[in-house]
Amino acid sequence: MNFKRVEWESKRLAPGIKLKQAWFRGNSLFKSSQFISVLEVKQGGRNKFDLAFEPKVKRITSDFGQKEGAIAAINGTFFDVKNGGSVDYLRVHGQVINANRLEKNNTRARHQRAAIVVKDGLVHIDNWDGGPDWETKLLGDDVMLTGPLLLYQDKGVEMDTSLFARARHPRSAVAINDKHRVLLITVDGRDANAAGMSLFELKKILQWMHCTDAVNLDGGGSTTLWDKEDGVVNHPSDNNKWDHEGQRKVANVVILKRN
Repeated sequence: MNFKRVEWESKRLAPGIKLKQAWFRGNSLFKSSQFISVLEVKQGGRNKFDLAFEPKVKRITSDFGQKEGAIAAINGTFFDVKNGGSVDYLRVHGQVINANRLEKNNTRARHQRAAIVVKDGLVHIDNWDGGPDWETKLLGDDVMLTGPLLLYQDKGVEMDTSLFARARHPRSAVAINDKHRVLLITVDGRDANAAGMSLFELKKILQWMHCTDAVNLDGGGSTTLWDKEDGVVNHPSDNNKWDHEGQRKVANVVILKRN
């Protein structure tokens, strides 16, 4: 199946906010079945992005969205599964919530080398400059480190060939396209109906969607996209069923509000 010619099911949720979904059945995308959900958002006006978090307690993505009065939410960055809290730098409303937990050799993890930055409700994606305190200098009300970075300034980013990148899993991502729309994207997986994608495959579909900047979020069982009107719109895999009930509890999310 030609990705560019697929007929997406499309639904307008609010001015400048559209939900698009496509199910590539059989072996029609990367010789596999795939289910992709995309929330496309025109930035500005009443549409405002924000971050939500819990420092220790974990919540399912839909609970975060409902608690914050959001119109939509996607799961965020990587977290301590046992104790809660982000393992990556997180700043919300100017307050540092979590610092980076570095690798054993005192280096950054792959998911600490890119950032989602929210300033005045607008999103942009930034790339690590190699400095030890780069994230503290990012100018934004909210900063969420995550990764790896997939696209930056309209160019593909070279990735390592680790199993994390090569294996197929459910994936979540935030991207910005060439029309300056923000895309909240989930790719379902771990099911006969949807194989999931490698990061290389995810980067390819982002390029097909004309994205200029894109970053990977925590995926796997965490992958969840929720909107106020429909509830969970993808198929979270944490209950091993093809339904909308298998949300995993997470520590933080990216949310969209209408002010």
